[in-house]
Amino acid sequence: MSFDPWQYALGALAAFLIGFSKTGVPGAGILAVPLMAQVLGARLSVGATLPLLLLGDGFAVAFYRQHADWGWLRRIAPWVTGGLLVGAVALKVLGDLHLRADPLGPVIGVLILAMLALTLLRERLGDRLRPTSRVGTVLTGILAGFSTMVSNAAGPVMAVFMTAAGLPKERLLGTTAWTFLIFNVAKVPLLLLLTADNPAEPLFTASTLLFTGTLLPALGLGALAGRHLLPFVPERGFRVLVLGLSGLAAVRLIV
Repeated sequence: MSFDPWQYALGALAAFLIGFSKTGVPGAGILAVPLMAQVLGARLSVGATLPLLLLGDGFAVAFYRQHADWGWLRRIAPWVTGGLLVGAVALKVLGDLHLRADPLGPVIGVLILAMLALTLLRERLGDRLRPTSRVGTVLTGILAGFSTMVSNAAGPVMAVFMTAAGLPKERLLGTTAWTFLIFNVAKVPLLLLLTADNPAEPLFTASTLLFTGTLLPALGLGALAGRHLLPFVPERGFRVLVLGLSGLAAVRLIV
């Protein structure tokens, strides 16, 4: 598989946004999901994006590791694990269909639109949106696990949960960083097993992983930018732009 300059450009932008979201504006990373799907196709993008997320998680943990609240992480972890397994089953079923058009594209598009709606709902309702009850924790964990497994787009779900938990800013960042690092690592063997089970519909290939490797400098640049330039970024305008572009990209994946 060979790649054109526009694919490298969009991939580098996606990697930069992932790094920036891990250390700066968390919502920025959602745009990386449809960008990578446009570059590689929906199914291959799931595996190709994972190394970028792991490196971004590493930056976030390095910056905020001492601030994690392990009590909240233990509370939601079993349900996220369940969501990961449900997502793995969904990826297997969709892969076994062997359709000419990638059926995962519309699924990712719908999940992104759902995450955008959740982000807007959170901004409107604020503290009134509190998913930290027992039932809310179960549903949030399963949805987060499923969406991160299928589309790498669980950020808004976890943001709502962690914010509702009332954690101070640094503790919220530390807890979120460790949460995503742990569960992104857990996704690796599942995606490898799915690829070995159905090599005709892989989630990892040597070409896509090499492509991802060329994007790592852009991710590092984004992580440093998020850490040091955040006070100078007009956050509201930046978020509106990212959310708007994410919505357009999600609609394109659906249609």
